[in-house]
Amino acid sequence: MQAIRVLVAALILGLMGPSAFAEETPKPVGSEACAGCHSEATAAWEMSHHAHAWTLPTAETVLGDFSDISVSHGGFTARFFMDGDSYMIETEGPDGQRRPYEVVGVAGITPLQQYLLSPEPGRTQVFDIAWDVNEKRWYPVFPTQMVGPGDGFHWTGPYKSWEARCAECHATNYTRNYDPRTRTYAPQMTEISVGCESCHGPGSAHLSWAKDPHGFTVPAGLTAHGLTVALEGKQAGEIAVCLTCHSRRESLADGTPVPGTSYAETYAISLLRPGVYHADGQILDEVFEGGSFLQSKMFAKGVTCSNCHEPHSGALKAEGNAVCTQCHSPAGNPDFPSLPLKVFDGPEHTFHPEGSEGARCVNCHMTGRTYMGVDFRRDHSFRIPRPDLDAATGAPDACTGCHADKGADWAAAEIARRFPDSTHRGPHYGAVLAAGRADPVAQTGALIALAEWPGPGIVRATALEMIPALPAGPELDRLAGLRTDPDPLVRAALPGAFMGLPPEQRLQVLRPLLTDPVATVRAAAGKALVAVPVEDPDLAAALAVWQGGLGSRLDMPETHLQIGGAALQRRDLGLAAQAFGEAVRQDPQLPAAWSMLVQIHAAAGDMEGARALLAEGIRLNPGDPELFGLQTQFGGGAEGLLPDLP
Repeated sequence: MQAIRVLVAALILGLMGPSAFAEETPKPVGSEACAGCHSEATAAWEMSHHAHAWTLPTAETVLGDFSDISVSHGGFTARFFMDGDSYMIETEGPDGQRRPYEVVGVAGITPLQQYLLSPEPGRTQVFDIAWDVNEKRWYPVFPTQMVGPGDGFHWTGPYKSWEARCAECHATNYTRNYDPRTRTYAPQMTEISVGCESCHGPGSAHLSWAKDPHGFTVPAGLTAHGLTVALEGKQAGEIAVCLTCHSRRESLADGTPVPGTSYAETYAISLLRPGVYHADGQILDEVFEGGSFLQSKMFAKGVTCSNCHEPHSGALKAEGNAVCTQCHSPAGNPDFPSLPLKVFDGPEHTFHPEGSEGARCVNCHMTGRTYMGVDFRRDHSFRIPRPDLDAATGAPDACTGCHADKGADWAAAEIARRFPDSTHRGPHYGAVLAAGRADPVAQTGALIALAEWPGPGIVRATALEMIPALPAGPELDRLAGLRTDPDPLVRAALPGAFMGLPPEQRLQVLRPLLTDPVATVRAAAGKALVAVPVEDPDLAAALAVWQGGLGSRLDMPETHLQIGGAALQRRDLGLAAQAFGEAVRQDPQLPAAWSMLVQIHAAAGDMEGARALLAEGIRLNPGDPELFGLQTQFGGGAEGLLPDLP
């Protein structure tokens, strides 16, 4: 049975360890313990992407061609071959020398499959020439990243780290246990791949219930069946479980939380930022569905992932438009009584021939993008096409995505003609966010109004994040009212708007958030008050939450940029230099970190060290305008460096 491999795999890789749960809480038991009673669910799961999220390399799991195939990209060549029963990739290592590396793991099953290599003990990396399962070819996952060893985006660099960037969502009950002193990992997990307990929680108490349902005493905090989370019919529980992996986010802790934990207790979801989302909230970079779904009317009405997806196989519950007409039809769905009862799957709504691509619901309401070269993913915000917003947002629309020979004005006119009584026109938050991106100062009033709008929390939080630091005034008085907003996303985004206040005054305004019931809100408040020179127990506790999150991500260069920035706020130049130094050690292509290192050394009077760092930064980032400008400024000595140091 497929499930047997997972516990054995963890033992072979040396990844099993003591349970992370306290003695009185349930213990993980592994997916095989579930299969005896839940055979149908297990059979569906064994065919799923979840079951194949991470496997060991065998003749059954490896789909790529390892028959001595060579592939070149960006001036480097990889050779895929067999050495006995071992799958091997010969390529340039971290030192630039070619050598063979054994494949130690397999990620995914379709539409692509990637292979895991260990360039040194205690580290696993994702090789970035992958196997295209459909076209049966090797291809570069990121074709524009033509970089060599020493670059952060090389396959041996921090952005291709399996432990830091991937494994948490490809395993069950995972912690990576990074040691910043040795810069190595000692991960622990229940099993590789996404097993039963990834969604249902540790199963020991549930097994006790199954053995004696009538004599089972329900432990505090568990369901009647001895599980840590109630999923059936519970939107909050299900969304939190799914978004744990299906979202772009920043974590407050190492490893996956116990299912049933509130999402906002562990993760801060990425907001609708430039480079990540279009201004109107459509997907741009890879965001893994969650942030899109939180924008949708479907989420607001109580729809869950399992309304459309069979939870064990992951497949859609019906073919084609039938998955949508479960609800969007003249019959409707009694679970969602606000649905309009009319024909949606017909030419009177689609204005396209039945069976055509234009008549597919998803092609108008779930446009998508291709990531990793071959992986097409659909936008889960379920939006109505708005080509009339093109001039205001610059975002794409579904109509001209297909009718590429037409323009947005044509599409807007067609929609107005076909749906003359539509209520889905007029103002849209995308126009406010687009204007705010261009000039947040001029749009302060509109951004505040959007933050107060009773719409999706992720949109309101994005507006808050864009508001420039304001001095005391009526705008801040309005924003202070959001400290009690019911959405933790909004409360967590609020502290940044008060950065224009003097530290002690900022503390007084944000004090209620220091004891907020949600960890991500407390962390955000602590971060905003890191420079406040006050000994306050509530502030110390909130700072500890934020600092704990940073401490769990010390294997990521961006974490050290945050630490360096916080150290500068506290005028701790030694810690700032250490943080920026570790950032450029992990990723030498961070000109801003090199710039800060140079300025810190110069401000401390170490001109020789500053010049050496500047030279090294320029060598590794030739032509960078920031470092070039600093070199020009540096000709006049240390004066003028770090002029705005807090």
